Amino acid sequence: MCNVCLSRRGLFAVGMGAVAAASIASAQAQPARSAETPDAALARLMEGNARYVSGQLKERDFSANRAARTQGQAPFAAILGCADSRVAPELAFDQAPGELFIVRVAGNFVTPEGLGSLEFGAAVLGTKVIMVLGHTSCGAVNATVDALQKGNTLPGHIAGLVTAMKPGIEPIMKTTGPDLQQRAVVANVQANVRRLQTEKPILSEMVAAGKLRIVGAYYDLPTGKVIMV
Repeated sequence: MCNVCLSRRGLFAVGMGAVAAASIASAQAQPARSAETPDAALARLMEGNARYVSGQLKERDFSANRAARTQGQAPFAAILGCADSRVAPELAFDQAPGELFIVRVAGNFVTPEGLGSLEFGAAVLGTKVIMVLGHTSCGAVNATVDALQKGNTLPGHIAGLVTAMKPGIEPIMKTTGPDLQQRAVVANVQANVRRLQTEKPILSEMVAAGKLRIVGAYYDLPTGKVIMV
């Protein structure tokens, strides 16, 4: 066999070894996921909220691991939350940067862009649970209830929020009971949970395979407690 061929094979072997070493180093540099199953991920969220409610937040150095986070992310949970400035998921669940993958829109409903983001979080980043998180005294929900009751015309693109939220909230308008606005908050959360659970091809298949849970909850503004629905 010619020396040139041997030389080329040697260079190829060295090159493949370098690629393998780089791949191992890259994998080792990726942050470890703090919860590897849907049940563990949900438990971690609720344990964090319990710390938040009791005022026993973990002490954190937010500058720590900043450089390491440039290597990638491995969030264990995704939150579809409201844009309301009073609800901050990282604080409410006492989680550090890189732990939560968050999509926010007034009224915490599914949009095409939000759906794509949540699919990316689950299929690519490996989130184990998606929580649709509403909250008490939600202005977007209240505006939708008022519009359905009174036929209000809202200005600009705000009207689009009502149009998007109407299918989830309208059925609750036909029922009786106290605190219509809060019942609408819960109905809106539940409607969006059902939608995400049936979205094909990514989320529904991951749910069926036991790789993902999709749950609903709301954040109680006075207490900070997250309540499952």
